[in-house]
Amino acid sequence: MPHHLLLADPDTAKDVLTFVGRATRITDEGVRLQAASGVLALTTAALAPHGLFDQTPTVLAMRIVHADPELQCDIVVDQLSTTDAADQLVLPDTGLSPAWAGMAPPRGGWLPEATLAASVIAQRAQWGISAVARGAGVGSGEEAVRALRAAVWGEPDADLGGLPRGIAFAADAMGFISGEEQVPVTRSGRWTRLAFRRGHVLARGPVASGLTGVRDTGASG
Repeated sequence: MPHHLLLADPDTAKDVLTFVGRATRITDEGVRLQAASGVLALTTAALAPHGLFDQTPTVLAMRIVHADPELQCDIVVDQLSTTDAADQLVLPDTGLSPAWAGMAPPRGGWLPEATLAASVIAQRAQWGISAVARGAGVGSGEEAVRALRAAVWGEPDADLGGLPRGIAFAADAMGFISGEEQVPVTRSGRWTRLAFRRGHVLARGPVASGLTGVRDTGASG
């Protein structure tokens, strides 16, 4: 008998499907579903290293929605299916076990660091996408493309207060950027979090103390 996700309402179910759909366009390592006490947290790795020497940063995208108070689960899936009930979704028969799912951001201890303009984050995302497209020539092998992506998205960006440019990629790819939003940046240990209105982006890496303000131009190399 298939297992179901019972969400708060049909709109929330559509929201969950949208998140999963966007995630599958940028990764084949699934979405983690963690539900308890009427809350469902959806997390995916927009970027994650593969192998010991891969310098790609770990950048997670997260969205939190309301669910049935009795729903409890912790599973990583690569798809969800609709049902006749508009507020329910069907889980696949088996889950995934990606390495990134074993790294849980802290639940507390988040301290304010800075704010970033959503427009600047969008600009840096487009710059990075163009840089990857220019560098990945015809016939580039998988390892070469992966190294290029690690270099572009893993590089600290001055316009993002020294955070890896991959946070902009995650926010853009998951549809978190909207309007003239000022995005709070907080830090807890090795984790940094950007709290957009539409979701959260979390990056794990060396602690960057004293994040700087954002330049209005958004132009850097």
